Amino acid sequence: MDNPSLILLTVDRRLDHEVRLVLYGRSAVCLGFENSPPEAAKTQDVDAILSFAQSKELERDPGFWDAVEGANVELAARGLYMTHLFSEQEIFLRREWEPRIVPVTRPALRWLRLFRPATVDLVLTKMMRGADPQDMTDAEFMIRHDRITEAQMLDAFAQLRPFELVELRDAFNRAKPAVLKFAQTFSQ
Repeated sequence: MDNPSLILLTVDRRLDHEVRLVLYGRSAVCLGFENSPPEAAKTQDVDAILSFAQSKELERDPGFWDAVEGANVELAARGLYMTHLFSEQEIFLRREWEPRIVPVTRPALRWLRLFRPATVDLVLTKMMRGADPQDMTDAEFMIRHDRITEAQMLDAFAQLRPFELVELRDAFNRAKPAVLKFAQTFSQ
């Protein structure tokens, strides 16, 4: 079994009510695409994006946090965990990203309802660490998988939520040439 599935199944088993999660990172690559790279299945964590509304909902949901904490304790010996739950304002995304999320149907879960950002948005999230080799490999896979064109990426860049930190602007500018080069393959 892949690591993201194991983590999510462990959290799901501890829940007693429905919770929606929008996955990103390698867990989204592993579970959200057919024939994802085998390395994605080895990721040791599950990352999720919380919309502004969901952040407020989860603040009032101790059962969810207890389920995550219990799963992390159970999986600690394997080095697996779920701790990175980021607000949408902390992630590179288009302004209107949420209506475009895509259902993730595996693994079969009772309480967790999984989604991932649209592929273009997921590529944007991979640009947050600049031209990180692992992130660029994932971005290239997703661009190839969905045949994303340079025009689509340029449009996504134009719709990107603004970010204030100089470090994030620098990271974006370092990743941009590589991402555009991957997309040029499908622009002819």
